[in-house]
Amino acid sequence: MLGEVPGAGHRDLLAWPHWVLKNLYGPVGVMFGKFYAGEVEVTDAGHRIPAAPASFLPVRAAVRRRDPRFLSATPDLATALAGADDDGRDVFAHLPTQRKDIRTWARIHFPPRKPSPSSPDTPATPPRSSS
Repeated sequence: MLGEVPGAGHRDLLAWPHWVLKNLYGPVGVMFGKFYAGEVEVTDAGHRIPAAPASFLPVRAAVRRRDPRFLSATPDLATALAGADDDGRDVFAHLPTQRKDIRTWARIHFPPRKPSPSSPDTPATPPRSSS
């Protein structure tokens, strides 16, 4: 993701797509991460990860023994990932196809609210559509 959207940061713009991808693909053993332009990350071992030049959602195969710890705030997802099985299913098969139904589905599949690191009292929520 490049550029700016007035009134929204990359963290907020990527929150909902990241949440949906984790929920759709976790049960088949695929992990999605998120990195934001300019933010420095630190590994569990304390090593500095260089700042990303752009915000992006990386994708990789899950490491079932290790990755559920990344999902400690969402135990259902951690459990789904721990028992992941790439059985060939179409992860989109159960999703609606009509615009109105997609909007309804999207509204009920927002990630849990949690404080944004830039403002601890402000929940990081994706923008909601107006219709």
